[in-house]
Amino acid sequence: MNKKREVAFINESLKEIFFELEKGKFKDKQLFGFINHAIDDLKENPLCGIKISKRLWPIDYIKKYKINNLWKYNLPNSWRLIYTIKEDQITIVSIILEWFRHKDYERRFKY
Repeated sequence: MNKKREVAFINESLKEIFFELEKGKFKDKQLFGFINHAIDDLKENPLCGIKISKRLWPIDYIKKYKINNLWKYNLPNSWRLIYTIKEDQITIVSIILEWFRHKDYERRFKY
């Protein structure tokens, strides 16, 4: 049996920020499109991103989100989308934690 695949945001406020991008300036709308494309890809294959080594996980992700896996999806224009995957008997959910520019990604993950 194939499990149902879904994509969700970690909380309502991040979801609202995502939908606000669509109403923004050109670059915001462009980012909205990039993330939308990523959402489609994650629905197709939740493992399409790059798994992040556990030793690199930010402590606040572990404390705040209680994650046991962490993935990054490279968006165009040096943006990064960070997500985790939760699974039960029926569904695989890719949960978007945040997105940011590559420079902020490097800072967050201490590269």
